[in-house]
Amino acid sequence: MDRAGVKRFCLSLPAATLDHPFGEDHDAYRVGGKMFAILGGDGGLSFKASDIAFEVLTETGRAIPAPYLARARWVHLTTPADWPEDELADHLIKAHALIAAKLTNKARKDLGLA
Repeated sequence: MDRAGVKRFCLSLPAATLDHPFGEDHDAYRVGGKMFAILGGDGGLSFKASDIAFEVLTETGRAIPAPYLARARWVHLTTPADWPEDELADHLIKAHALIAAKLTNKARKDLGLA
């Protein structure tokens, strides 16, 4: 999935938004104001992963722990275009769901996620 594909897919998720808190070349995808994925200027993609997915992806070498965010169980893909689109889409859906689940009940309801 290329940069445009990541953008199109992430923004298709419920209540997802895009902003650029780290500069115009970094795309931060959020739900309820909280990031679930970041696409860097170099094309690398970081996203929130479950504990199990974090372990599997990093131990098998398919991803590396995301700089600055690894302790929160984020992974980093240096070349997301090399991943099968359906597999990457599944990880992004799960990242979105993990972050959305941490929102308050009121916030989820206000966003239409409840």
